[in-house]
Amino acid sequence: MTRPRYQIARDERGAAVIELALVAPVLALMVIGIIDMSNAFSRKLALEQGAQRAIERIMQTTGNDTVENTLKSEVQCQVNGTVTNSTSCKSTPVALSDVTVTYKLECTTAAGAITAQSSTDPVAFDALTCGTGGPFTEARYIEVIVNDKYTPMFPVHFSFINADGTYHLSATAGMRTQ
Repeated sequence: MTRPRYQIARDERGAAVIELALVAPVLALMVIGIIDMSNAFSRKLALEQGAQRAIERIMQTTGNDTVENTLKSEVQCQVNGTVTNSTSCKSTPVALSDVTVTYKLECTTAAGAITAQSSTDPVAFDALTCGTGGPFTEARYIEVIVNDKYTPMFPVHFSFINADGTYHLSATAGMRTQ
């Protein structure tokens, strides 16, 4: 009885396992990256919605506080949510210091030239005027900017991740007041 001759070059047993071992890390990194980017995008969307809802809310009422403080607290409440079994807002991850309220004045001349001025101080903003030099069309705006940081689950350092290992997120909402 003769033994069969094995040819090593034609033996393909285990090839699929080796191919999987080569491809699996790449697929795992892609999945983790997609999850991280989805979470960051979700966080940015929450910031945008919070800023927009604060602008909508300020059109309804300012309550007993200033417009700026009402906007800041409303953004914080919309983004962070409320404490369980309470009406008070959570103070993290977005703090009041992460919210900036800016007042803008745009002056348009009859020729169509536009100049803009802005201030974070509402009293100084009320004192702004278009100045002299002809008839102007004034437009006043209020803008809310919310800043936050998102820390990825798997900190692979690509060009869009900052040196501190986070994505810096920002959302802006505004409306014309006059």
